[in-house]
Amino acid sequence: MGQAPPADRIEIRGLELLLYCGVLEEEQSRRQPFLFDIDLYLDLGPAGSSDDLADTVNYGELIDSLAGTLGLERFQLLERLAERVAELAFERPTVRAIDVRVKKLRPPVAAHVDTTGVCIHRVNPAG
Repeated sequence: MGQAPPADRIEIRGLELLLYCGVLEEEQSRRQPFLFDIDLYLDLGPAGSSDDLADTVNYGELIDSLAGTLGLERFQLLERLAERVAELAFERPTVRAIDVRVKKLRPPVAAHVDTTGVCIHRVNPAG
């Protein structure tokens, strides 16, 4: 049985990106705003002791990577978009698990809705 992910986490809140995501033609023809809240679970003890960026996750670099990569891709479902965020985060070997919350800020529905969204929790299959 695998070890539980650490309770320590790095929080990214309110990351807004303009992306292509949706099943409607209009959603694939122009970028729309999406809001992300991301929790990266990892052992922060080494960085807390060393005060060395190499012992943690450089969240600035991760944010740049998400913005650059997701900005080049197209998605139909929020579920796939959230999974892609997890995949990109797991490229960093210290990330053991992740929570991704993604909200579509302008959902194309007739009723007034502030946002629609999904929340996923994933454990890094690499360990």
